[in-house]
Amino acid sequence: MIQRSITSELIDLLDFFPAIGIIGPRQCGKTTLVKQLMKIIDKPTIYIDLESHSDIIKLTEPEHFFLNNMDKCIIIDEIQHMPELFPLLRSVIDVKRIPSRFIILGSASPTIMRDSSESLAGRIAYKELSPFNLIEASKQQSNINKHWFRGGFPDSYLAKTDKNSYRWKDNFITTYIERDLPQLGLDLSSISIRKLWMMLASDSGNLFNAASYSKSLGMSVYTVKKYVDFLEKAFLIHSLPPFSLNTNKRLVKSPKIYIRDSGISHFLNSINSFEQLEGNIKIGASWEAYVVEQIKQSINDSNYQLYFYRTHNGTECDLLIARGIDVVAAIEIKYTNAPKITKGFTISLQDLKPDQSFVITHSSDDYIIKNDIRVCSLWDFLNKYLKGIIGSSF
Repeated sequence: MIQRSITSELIDLLDFFPAIGIIGPRQCGKTTLVKQLMKIIDKPTIYIDLESHSDIIKLTEPEHFFLNNMDKCIIIDEIQHMPELFPLLRSVIDVKRIPSRFIILGSASPTIMRDSSESLAGRIAYKELSPFNLIEASKQQSNINKHWFRGGFPDSYLAKTDKNSYRWKDNFITTYIERDLPQLGLDLSSISIRKLWMMLASDSGNLFNAASYSKSLGMSVYTVKKYVDFLEKAFLIHSLPPFSLNTNKRLVKSPKIYIRDSGISHFLNSINSFEQLEGNIKIGASWEAYVVEQIKQSINDSNYQLYFYRTHNGTECDLLIARGIDVVAAIEIKYTNAPKITKGFTISLQDLKPDQSFVITHSSDDYIIKNDIRVCSLWDFLNKYLKGIIGSSF
């Protein structure tokens, strides 16, 4: 059993909030995690799976069921199938407002997040569960290539062979396209969903050009942006905004788009082995997306935001960690273990004046080069330096 990093925080939230919500993509381990929590929670629990016919029958009269079990923690899995429960949960919680009344699990969609936030404001705390991150998946740096290539979805990462991992990703993507995304409310044909997802995978790490997608997909720019926003809310992609505060430079305004799970990205790009990845022109973009996602998952504090920095004259920094308008870390991401500092990165440091600056590599030694720039591996950055960057809130 791989220990999930949010477990202790979920236990703390259960001691305070009447309800907590664990949200994330399908198959990322939400059900496994909550069944571990059931062994820890200091009260009886009831598990309801809304994809089980027998469990759905239990909620034929949901208000009666909830009121009869007020002394228990009721866990509702796949709540997106019954969003009409949210107003009822509010009234039942208000009858007896004590901690750990409900745990709800679901794959988020714009509708569900709106309904739940409107109905349960002040009563629920949400935590996102992502696929395994590098620190969860491995206790040593030597396994980084496996995690990077296969991605963090449990069934893909833990598969006995790369072939089985490939088969799982194939089925996962097909099911998501044909069933899960439409159930979440994505009103787009399966052919168009697959085409959009593959285009985003091919462009992962590049500036998002909605007009180009509009021409290729035969839909308006507004519609393209709506669907991309939906995929982000479904935890499948990450839109990294440009940093535009506290500078008078002419800046790029478009976000960069990343496929969040590296294994899914490799599958959509027809990269079927680590050897193929090593010889692929997209290896640099893949590594950048992977590093961004691992850092994103490791920052457990909403006071800190991630950006990139790019001006129209070519000054660029791959990733910034900022608190408000203060840049606490500027990061260049390089796959090579013998990186050279580019002029663009040097100028970006002069523009931004970050507290610290890094070049994150695959597996280089840890050392300082000119202008106090630290070169280190992703493993060392996550384990040795990130906590110091964002302080005790990490």
